[in-house]
Amino acid sequence: MGNQVLKLKKEDTVLVGIDFQERLMPAMKDNEDLEEAVVKLVKGCRILDVPAVFTQQYTKGLGPTVPAVAAAWTESLGEGSPEAELVAVEKTSFSAMGEPVFVQTLEKLGRKTVIIAGIEAHVCVQQTVIDLLEKGYTVFVAVDCISSRSKLDKKYSLGRMSGAGAVTTTCESILFELLGGAKEAGFKQISALVK
Repeated sequence: MGNQVLKLKKEDTVLVGIDFQERLMPAMKDNEDLEEAVVKLVKGCRILDVPAVFTQQYTKGLGPTVPAVAAAWTESLGEGSPEAELVAVEKTSFSAMGEPVFVQTLEKLGRKTVIIAGIEAHVCVQQTVIDLLEKGYTVFVAVDCISSRSKLDKKYSLGRMSGAGAVTTTCESILFELLGGAKEAGFKQISALVK
């Protein structure tokens, strides 16, 4: 990869939310901070018209996406914004890329930059990131929007993903990079969101 500069451009970006499910979230380290950051990222992406694809690992056993994250995607954002529908891709493969419906959904969007948020960092997130990189996607990992049960697992998975070529950054950094400037549409909403 060398010194290639990787930059987020909203027209080429998609948010992927991995397995924020009711039976997994409570076990995550700092799960309240995690949920708060994910909600900001999801709402910010909606404000900026960045599409999202969510996954759920074995929903029957691990439950649906937690209400706060689902609501961040589906509730009205005001100013006549349409309500969005949360369609979560069911998977049993740890990597979302091992699920044909997910791969087809991503390909249909035609975007080559993926923002990743999800759990657990060292299993489903890491495997998805490595597979996305292998398929030629540019991947940005929102470090405050991923977690594991153990801080050690998260720490080493971040090193592995970064070493493989993913860009590690934060939710707020992602939103302001997608926004681009104070005169852009959505600036007031994003500023209010991150306060």
